[in-house]
Amino acid sequence: MAHGIDVYKAGGVLIRGRKFLIVRAKGKNIFYAPGGKIEQGETPKKSLVRELKEEVSIDVLEQDIEYFETFVRPVAGREHFIIKMDVFFVHAWQGEIAAASEIEEVRWIDSKLSTSIKIGSIFGEEVLPRLKERNLID
Repeated sequence: MAHGIDVYKAGGVLIRGRKFLIVRAKGKNIFYAPGGKIEQGETPKKSLVRELKEEVSIDVLEQDIEYFETFVRPVAGREHFIIKMDVFFVHAWQGEIAAASEIEEVRWIDSKLSTSIKIGSIFGEEVLPRLKERNLID
């Protein structure tokens, strides 16, 4: 990928009861927010809609997704790879959130719990502190 970016992804911020949704893939020990790689011909929003359906079994309309911020960081656990991630708030969804596809575990966390588990660099070091600063999570 151009300009030193190895992977380009879209990630979703889902908040319920002042807690933030994170997921863990099968065989991995790092949690991250749902989302994934943007495929050829997809916009970041379309990618996120697809990934949310695949990973956590929910349906989301693009109009219920709001741009939050773009982050560029080393990949957690593979620091020699650089990830660019467009992160979006997901304001509404249909269906019950449940692990699907490659996802083994889903958790709702607040800022206190986030220090007791390993969270990917973008969400652990960038997104969670911003959500706490904005008083969106406990």
